[in-house]
Amino acid sequence: MKLKMAHGSLFAILLRSPWWISLGIAAAIVAAARTSLPSPYFVFGAMGALPFVVICGIAAWRQLTAPSPTRVAATIEKVAAMSWRDFSSAVESAFAADGYAVTRLAGPAADFAVRKDGRTTLVSCKRWKAASVGTEALRDLSAAQQQEDASAGLVISLGALSEAAQRFAKERGIVVMQGAALAQLLRNLPAAAKPAAGGPTRR
Repeated sequence: MKLKMAHGSLFAILLRSPWWISLGIAAAIVAAARTSLPSPYFVFGAMGALPFVVICGIAAWRQLTAPSPTRVAATIEKVAAMSWRDFSSAVESAFAADGYAVTRLAGPAADFAVRKDGRTTLVSCKRWKAASVGTEALRDLSAAQQQEDASAGLVISLGALSEAAQRFAKERGIVVMQGAALAQLLRNLPAAAKPAAGGPTRR
């Protein structure tokens, strides 16, 4: 069974924070152990810093490999100009490159089922160019997720979510991929990618 880190846990928060915060906590633990523990026990006390050193390394790697604001803006601009055929192919290829087994779905609620490490995520991205996303798409995805016994649901969109949709996504644990996260997924998108001539803008 693969354990999932709670979004609000300390380590999850540190993973989303600048890497040097975790390093600072680790240094503080080592300093406290040095000043408060006898020398024979210092090593044991300092070992409490190890998880924070690991988190520091993971956070630093994520932040170093994250796309720059310029790259994010360029990727979003390309995505917005794509036809559905090109965009869906780019998403499929991106998940496959990250080690997922990708299955295209024919139903209206989800476009892909992506599987990795025994977990299945339903992905809805047909409304990626909608100016705003309401609860309807999220309700459909949530229903499909329960019907297929999928581990998670993911919505990809360039538009903003309504307040009701944001609440619904939070309540149902649906992940919304936008901005930097979408640019990271599509990090291998060719620089010269162009929409197919005459292709539909959405399905």
